[in-house]
Amino acid sequence: QVQLVESGGGLVQPGGSLRLSCAASGAPFRIYTMDWYRQRPGNERVRVARITTGGATDYADSVKGRFTVSRDNAKNTVYLQMNSLKPEDTAVYYCNARHSFTAALTWGQGTQVTVSA
Repeated sequence: QVQLVESGGGLVQPGGSLRLSCAASGAPFRIYTMDWYRQRPGNERVRVARITTGGATDYADSVKGRFTVSRDNAKNTVYLQMNSLKPEDTAVYYCNARHSFTAALTWGQGTQVTVSA
């Protein structure tokens, strides 16, 4: 089973940028669709970006044009480049792996992103 470890979170000013990384191990990375979710305090976890095994991407309306998801199968890593950050982007960000054949889901531990002046 795949294991996921997120990194790259932190404190950034409004308008700034961060790049999150999610490193996978323990299983062939290329067979997983990878999602990025976020969870604000008191809210449900919502998906913000997806990249399929073939490299197709999809974004929540709230982040379109500002966030970019990418994957490097050679490095077993998925990235979330976040630009033009807003205070409402503050959340814990999680990566999620969906197995292409079994649909089994695996979550990372999350990384905190705080956008504040």
